[in-house]
Amino acid sequence: MRDRCPVVRMAVLALLWGSGFLWTKLALRHGLSPLQITVLRSALGAAVLLVLARSARQRLPRGAAIWRHLVVAAFLCNTLPFFLAAQGVQTVGSGLAGVLNATTPLWSLLIGLATGTERRRNPLRLGGLLLGFAGVLLIFSPWQENPAGDGGGFGWGVLALLGAAAGYAVAFTYMGRVLTGTGTGPLALSAAQLSAAAGLSTLALPAAEGTTAGLNVRALVAVAVLGVFCTGLTFHLNYRLIAVEGATGAATVGYLLPVVSTALGALFLDEALSVRTVAGMIVVPAGVFLARQHRERPAGPANPAPAPVPPTVTVPTAVTTPTPTPTRTPTLTSILTPTARDRTNGP
Repeated sequence: MRDRCPVVRMAVLALLWGSGFLWTKLALRHGLSPLQITVLRSALGAAVLLVLARSARQRLPRGAAIWRHLVVAAFLCNTLPFFLAAQGVQTVGSGLAGVLNATTPLWSLLIGLATGTERRRNPLRLGGLLLGFAGVLLIFSPWQENPAGDGGGFGWGVLALLGAAAGYAVAFTYMGRVLTGTGTGPLALSAAQLSAAAGLSTLALPAAEGTTAGLNVRALVAVAVLGVFCTGLTFHLNYRLIAVEGATGAATVGYLLPVVSTALGALFLDEALSVRTVAGMIVVPAGVFLARQHRERPAGPANPAPAPVPPTVTVPTAVTTPTPTPTRTPTLTSILTPTARDRTNGP
């Protein structure tokens, strides 16, 4: 039973993350605006992580410098992508939104190649990059005059969702440079970041259009599930999954998100399952899979022969006590880098 726990956790994580666009669309349908969803989602997610951080005895970061970095990270990784995702699903189906959101690793690789930080330019990864963006082009289908009723085509909704995915990639690069080695636990650091995101989005509320006149209980339930489960709890589950299965195992969840979001959209929102959406659901994750491959060095012989020692020479051996390797607590990089959290950012 114990061996099944990571598999169950992975399935729950894929379900929660993949359903994020479904709950966002329901909240929009029942009276909430994209910015209101962003505020409530960030605040509820922060509340969950604050409780988890306190139970894990992790303190919030201190110092003006780290909080300045957290504010920037909150804008890039939470406020902006959350708002763009909610804006995008107003005109794009939740299934197609999940497919577009899965392009984050492709943007990460593209940014790495552009900035020179990505040096593994093997043909397999470059081919995956081209294949992934070919899937995005397939979703756009600019050659079609009358796109299918899935919200695809060259529209602002698709561009907003691609912007959200690219925002995650930029955020991961930034956080990997400035928020590693701070000495703050990952739960506390993420709780602080989501708290900053809630504050940033709240400041923008007076300038936003929309009222709560048509708001009902369904909208509140939808955004509560989105904030508590699809944002706060998923981070904790992903953290546990990385600790047990490693970053590679946790990244497998990212390939399930388009499937989950598409299935839920078709089942509960009566979204059209067009050929283009299905093709994108296959091509984009395939490109992501190839783009994530690393060329490994050829392994040497299992038992290499020792160097010959002249028979007339006696080599004294010093008796040394092996130094225990310190156990490292998973840091923010191991959780929030594109390799480990391609979809921990959530939709």
